[in-house]
Amino acid sequence: MARKWWTLLTVSVATFMLLLDITVVNVALPSIRKDLGASFTDLQWVFDAYALTLAAFVLTAGSLADRLGRRRAFAAGLVIFSVASLLCAVAPNPTFLNLARALQGVGGAVMFAVSLALIAQEFPAGRERGTAMGAYGATIGIAVAVGPLIGGVLTDSLGWESIFYLNVPIGAGATVLTFLKLRESRDPAATRIDWAGVATFSLALFLLVLALVRGNAEGWGSALIVGLFIGCAALLAAFVAVELRVPEPMLPLELFRRPAFTGVQLAAFAISSSLFALFLYLTLYLQNYLGLSAFQAGLRYLPTTLLSFLVAPIAGALLSRVQARLMLGTGLAAVGVGLLLMGGITADSQWTTLLGGFLVAGAGVGLVNPVIADVAVSVVPKEKSGMAAGVNDTFRQVGIAVGIAVWGAVFIGRGTERFRELAAGTEAARGARPRELVEAASSGSLDQVLAATPAPAREAVRAAARAGFLSGLNTVLFMGALVSLAGAVLALWLVRENDIDRSGAEG
Repeated sequence: MARKWWTLLTVSVATFMLLLDITVVNVALPSIRKDLGASFTDLQWVFDAYALTLAAFVLTAGSLADRLGRRRAFAAGLVIFSVASLLCAVAPNPTFLNLARALQGVGGAVMFAVSLALIAQEFPAGRERGTAMGAYGATIGIAVAVGPLIGGVLTDSLGWESIFYLNVPIGAGATVLTFLKLRESRDPAATRIDWAGVATFSLALFLLVLALVRGNAEGWGSALIVGLFIGCAALLAAFVAVELRVPEPMLPLELFRRPAFTGVQLAAFAISSSLFALFLYLTLYLQNYLGLSAFQAGLRYLPTTLLSFLVAPIAGALLSRVQARLMLGTGLAAVGVGLLLMGGITADSQWTTLLGGFLVAGAGVGLVNPVIADVAVSVVPKEKSGMAAGVNDTFRQVGIAVGIAVWGAVFIGRGTERFRELAAGTEAARGARPRELVEAASSGSLDQVLAATPAPAREAVRAAARAGFLSGLNTVLFMGALVSLAGAVLALWLVRENDIDRSGAEG
C-alpha cells in the first residue's frame, strides 16, 4: 500500500481515538458523577479541562511540529494521550480525573495540530485531497456514531473506567504505524517558538472559562468574577500586542486579512460552540431527566451520528465541484435549524421530541466537517499547513470550551430564575437554594439534595427544579441555534474560492 494511504489510515485511527474518547465520555458522565461524587461544575470541567489545554497548546504544537518534525511530534502526542488516558481510568476523585483530562488535552493538541498537515503533505490540492478529506470526515462520523454506543456498553457492563483503558491499545498501535509508515517533514524556514504568545493566550482562555463556570455561584458582579474578566481582557490585549511584535508569532494576525481564512475559523467556532458544546446538556437531559441508561442514551444519538457518517464522504466528493462557502453555509444552517427543532421540550416530552432536530443537525455536521478540514489547510502556503491546522483546531476547541462554559452559565441562570418563579414565597426559593436544586437536577443528584427538604413540600420542589432544568435547556438550545445560523451567514460572506488553493483540481 502506498505511503499516502498509510498516512491517511494512521491519522484516521488516531483521530478516531480522540473523537471516540470525547463521545464515550459524554454518556459516561452520570456514572462518573455517581462513583466519584462529582458536582455539576466538576462535570463541566471533565470537558473543559481537556478542551482548555488542547486549545491553549495546539498552536504551539503545530509550530513545534513544523520545526522538530511532524511525524516525531505526532508520535509524542499519541504517547502522551495514551498515558493520560490510563491516569483517567485510575482517577480516585474528580480533581485527579480533570487534571488527567488536562494532560490528555496536551497530547490531543499535538495530534490535532499535525493530523491535517500530515494528510495535506501526501495528497495534492484538488480532487485527490478532497477524497482524503472525505475519508477523514467519514472517520469523524464513524467515531461520533459508534462512540455513544461503545461508551454505553462499556459503562453499563465494565464501568466508566473502561472507556479510558480503551485508548491504550489503540494509541500503541497508532504509534507503531507512525514510526513504520509515515514520512518525516518540517518547515525549513521555522526557527523559534512564541512562548510569550503561548503564555498570554493560555492564561486569558483559562480566566475566561473559569469566570463563566463560576459566575452563577460567585455572583456576576462579584470582585472575583469581574477581576477574572478584566484579567482575561488585559491578557488578550497583551497577546495581540505580542503577536504584532514578535518575528515569528504563534498566530500570524495577517492571515486574517484573507477573508476565507477568517471565515473557516468562524465556521469551526460556530459548530463547536453550538451543537458540540450542547451535547453535554443533551446527555444530561437523556440520562438524568429521562432516566435512560448510558447505552440507551447512546442509541438515541444514532440518528445524528449516522447521518453525519453518511453525508461526510459525499461532502468530500463535492469539494472540487461545489463552492466551499455554499457547503459551509448550508451545513451550518442545517445545524441551526436542527437545534431549533430540538427546542420546546416540556415535562411530558420523550426523547423522540429531539429526533427531527437530530436528523437535520447530523446531516449538517456531515456536510461541514470535511469542508472545514479541507479549507483550513488550503488557504495558506503548504509549508504553513501545520500552523493552519493548529489555528483551526484552536478555534474548534475554544468553541467547545467557551461554549460549554457559556451554556452552563445560561442554563443554570435561566433554570434558577424559573425555579424562583415557581417556588416564590417558599423556603426553597431563598438564597442559593434554587441554584443548588437546579444543579442537582442537572447532575442527577436531586434525590440526595431533596433529603433536606420537608416531606410535604418535597414533590413541589422536585417539580420546580425539573421545570428549571427544562427552561434552561430550551434556552441554550435556542441560543446555540442562533450561533450556528450566524456562522452560516459569516461563512457565506467571507469564504471565497479565489482564496482557496485548487491548483490540483481536476475537471
